[in-house]
Amino acid sequence: MSIVALPTKAKDMFCHATYTAAHAINRAYAPHLQVLGLTYPQYIALTLLWEEDGQKVNDLARQLHMETNTVTPLIKRLEGHGHVTRRKDDKDGRAVVVSLTEQGKKLQASAKTITACMIEATSLSHTELTQLHGLLIRLRDGLEAVQTGK
Repeated sequence: MSIVALPTKAKDMFCHATYTAAHAINRAYAPHLQVLGLTYPQYIALTLLWEEDGQKVNDLARQLHMETNTVTPLIKRLEGHGHVTRRKDDKDGRAVVVSLTEQGKKLQASAKTITACMIEATSLSHTELTQLHGLLIRLRDGLEAVQTGK
């Protein structure tokens, strides 16, 4: 794909639009998550555990598209708040398995309203959100493939 004219103003650059959109998303989530005592990365990690409890830290890091050394302190903070527990994997003593506590499981009910609020806040239709989601996944995967050489 070739681009005829590259934008020269920040407001016209794709990277600027995605950067500022990401910040707007974080700011929009913040008041909802503050009520639950969570940061956005903690919320996403919990969401992954609500989907599948008892995951290894390495698996969570891969799904979060983060390094393990970034995810470990995040998990430790969730553990400190009583939302998760960590234990050595029975099959692989080097791996750490993260599981929800009852408190962590109960947070899911409170968090369910956040998604609906966020969808409404976007002012995008279901079709537009679905298309945007697909494009963002393709963008992320393409950029990661270039970085990793895959």
